[in-house]
Amino acid sequence: MRKIVLLALAPLLAVAGCSPPGPARIVEPRLKEQPARGLSLLRQAMLDGHNRARAAVGVAPLVWDDTLAAHALIYARTLAAEHRFEHAEQPMGPGREGENLWTGTRGAYRYDEMVGGFVDEKRYFRNAVTPDFSTTGRWEDVAHYTQIIWRGTTRFGCALASNERDDYLVCRYTPPGNVVGQIAY
Repeated sequence: MRKIVLLALAPLLAVAGCSPPGPARIVEPRLKEQPARGLSLLRQAMLDGHNRARAAVGVAPLVWDDTLAAHALIYARTLAAEHRFEHAEQPMGPGREGENLWTGTRGAYRYDEMVGGFVDEKRYFRNAVTPDFSTTGRWEDVAHYTQIIWRGTTRFGCALASNERDDYLVCRYTPPGNVVGQIAY
């Protein structure tokens, strides 16, 4: 389930060869001008990106949830502090939250590029029963996108945390999507 969203900038990306076992790390030179950052900009970019994707498939928009954003921030800070990139362990059943993760070079990406990485998975999506919703045969190739467009999901919240090297975006969703045996919309 570990995965880093690779943006369409593949020729500019290099994968660090000496990183610990786990997902590859996106490395990109920092821009001379850093992207604009801040909580209100993050919230608006995430709302815009998520709800544009949902509108494109005819499902109702998501509502921002400050509690989910707070949960996302706690986990984003944990990932950044521990230099780790993996989904949170969560109990099955009530209280479980859907989760999308993204990581990349600190300060190199705008918020719309981050959510765009999730939405770009649409190119491999087919609206079939979960987990058979990817044209590649790998559900992991579309699971960020399907969580965004999942009809039953109504609320979400996202947060960003950084360490000296990387940014970590965590988005949490309720009710969670990607339910085995169901379709996205």
